[in-house]
Amino acid sequence: MKNLSWKSVLVVLVLVIITSLALSACASSSPTKAAEPGTLLKVKVGASPVPHAEILAYIRDNLAAAAGLEIEIVEFTDYVQPNLALNDGLLDANFFQHLPYLEDFNAERGTDLVSVANVHIEPLGIYSRTLKDLAAVSDGAVVLIPNDATNGGRALNLLAANGLITLKPEAGFKATLDDILTNPKNLKITELEAAQLVRSLEDASLAVINGNYALEGGLTPAKDALALESSQGNPYVNILAVRRGNEQNPGILKLISLLNSPEVKNYIESHYAGSVLPAFGD
Repeated sequence: MKNLSWKSVLVVLVLVIITSLALSACASSSPTKAAEPGTLLKVKVGASPVPHAEILAYIRDNLAAAAGLEIEIVEFTDYVQPNLALNDGLLDANFFQHLPYLEDFNAERGTDLVSVANVHIEPLGIYSRTLKDLAAVSDGAVVLIPNDATNGGRALNLLAANGLITLKPEAGFKATLDDILTNPKNLKITELEAAQLVRSLEDASLAVINGNYALEGGLTPAKDALALESSQGNPYVNILAVRRGNEQNPGILKLISLLNSPEVKNYIESHYAGSVLPAFGD
């Protein structure tokens, strides 16, 4: 009986080992499941609602699938969070800013974000709820401008270009309130967060407003602005930005090709009728 018991145990052990080896061999011989043909590359992009997210939505709905791309759009209503989210790896790219703003942001925040594509220009405009002509601006009028360094300087230059103030010759586009040389109408120039300017227009004679916020607030820059920036030699082209090192990401490269496509150029020109200008192509 002892012998029989020992042999029985041995047989069971051998069967267990054989079964385990067979299962292991079967598993190792099964190939890892490859990506299905036609799988879409995915990119997550932060954007201001207008026009950036609208342009991305046009691409997502009309062009992306055929190009093998899936776009997730995350909307932001300020100029700080989309860069922080990109820097923290929560986004693959963002599309809301121009290069001078990005460069200032990198310098102030220690981030390393880079531009990979020029897309469009949103001319900065001077708006009013009460005035029809800049010649009618009264003495001591309240004028609102963006409070970030690059757009604030840009706004002051637009006021200067329209004869409302003069600036120190060396100020350039980095002008601040301290660079105002003359202010013949004693304008009370007040800095405010760019996103608040449309809502605050009721409380001022004039406001210098970024194109995206003007459009988002129901203004049509080409029709409603008392004055607009020129697009000639304008350094404030809106860009697609990524973290340094991610410039050659295949999904990013596909997105760049679509953002700079003839279809997107036609969409910008027809949809925004001069309020947004394409900054690529002939």
